[in-house]
Amino acid sequence: MELGALLEPLGVALHAFRRSGLVKGQKVLVFGAGAVGLLCAAVAKIKGAREVVIADIDAGRVEFAVKKRFADTAFTVPMKRGKDVDEGLAIARETAAEVGKLTDREGKEVGEVDVCFECTGVQACVQAGIYVSNNLSSNATETDIRQATTPGGRVMLVGMGNPIQTLALSAAALREVDLVGVFRYANTYQEGIEILSRQASEDPDFMALVTHRFTGLDNAVKAFEMAGKTKDESGNLVLKVVIQTEKAE
Repeated sequence: MELGALLEPLGVALHAFRRSGLVKGQKVLVFGAGAVGLLCAAVAKIKGAREVVIADIDAGRVEFAVKKRFADTAFTVPMKRGKDVDEGLAIARETAAEVGKLTDREGKEVGEVDVCFECTGVQACVQAGIYVSNNLSSNATETDIRQATTPGGRVMLVGMGNPIQTLALSAAALREVDLVGVFRYANTYQEGIEILSRQASEDPDFMALVTHRFTGLDNAVKAFEMAGKTKDESGNLVLKVVIQTEKAE
């Protein structure tokens, strides 16, 4: 039942994947290591991404992502905010450059990525996603490239943040980066059930996403309060909170 509760956020990740045009052998960056971000990373890995980098301001979350096989490489985003638009864009370029210098599983620099799943809605992350995305990587095969829907990188706008943002559209145009909106999902449950039913040892540890449990609807308020936190009173990560119904006598 707890895995079943993951089908809704997994549906968002599957819908984002389908709109991304991601093909096997490409490199992926995910901004945001909450439940949806972790599941976007998981779907990318299962679908054959060559390298999945996950980034968040919370070091514990990105470490969890790698430890539990949701992603390959972790990046803790520095807590920097520009005082104006120009400084903000400069910080975004700096963040993109730092991601590119990360070392992948093969000991090579990550470089630019093919698809960025932006799951925070934070303007700085959307900006960095534009700067770190570019044309299809040379690691994808000729067949993979022919199967892709577009020749440039893509930034998938999954997170719901401030509705008005300042973005470097000229940079997106020059780098041929597409900004693609993602809202909810459709027709994903069947594939979601198949993914959560897999038993492959290399798959992400989906059950680890359920970090907190409350019993009975009387505790619903406490459950939602916990879901609004990143860590509980003991310092443990809060990712997915589940309300369990009381068992019948």
